[in-house]
Amino acid sequence: MHNAVLFPLLATGALFCPSVARAGQQAAEKPPRTITVTGEGKVKVRPDTASVSAGVVTEADTARAALDKNTERMLQVMGGLLEAGIAQDDLQTSQFSVSPVYSRPPRNPSGPRVDPKIIGYRVSNTVTAIVRDLERVGSVLDKVVTLGANSVGGPSFFLDEPRPRLDEARKQAVADALRKAELLSAAAGVKLGEILTLREGRGYEPQPEMMRSKAMEMSSSAVPIAAGTQQLRATVTLVIAID
Repeated sequence: MHNAVLFPLLATGALFCPSVARAGQQAAEKPPRTITVTGEGKVKVRPDTASVSAGVVTEADTARAALDKNTERMLQVMGGLLEAGIAQDDLQTSQFSVSPVYSRPPRNPSGPRVDPKIIGYRVSNTVTAIVRDLERVGSVLDKVVTLGANSVGGPSFFLDEPRPRLDEARKQAVADALRKAELLSAAAGVKLGEILTLREGRGYEPQPEMMRSKAMEMSSSAVPIAAGTQQLRATVTLVIAID
């Protein structure tokens, strides 16, 4: 009699064991509590390099004639860049095109439609130069225009080797994120644990600030140029466990 009662109880207990095990497993797999913070670091730098583009655009009745005119003037422009101290490795053709030039028929809504006709050809050739001495940027621009460039762009200023200064911004970003985490955890009454993930994102932002001393040092005959300053910006996101 006792055995008959005991067996159902054991069977019932066996039915409940898997659910208890699953509950324990779910409790063990419960994700840790975390806090997510983002830090930012900024370092102001003075650019030491510039890029400028110098192009020649010519037109003629035939593509051959337009190309010949363009080549003659472009050789003078490129030669002038080399004479100005630009290294051969710092010169690169960035654009070249040959395209037809079409006539513009007069507008006459009530008259017959007149299709545009090819009346000539246009050749465009552009070279990009890296100027590693910022004192020469203005004189380089002046020289290429004097030698026949009629499509000039830039300058764009940048730091030739930004990694050491960018590392400074990264360190500032991590310190800023940890500072925020300590502040928030103290306010919430929790303790910080280990860093679970660290993700970086960075940006490069121009900062308009005139370099007046540089502008005054330039020759009065050169194109006035102000390189200004720029900011190297780094951001990091930390996910930290909390107790």
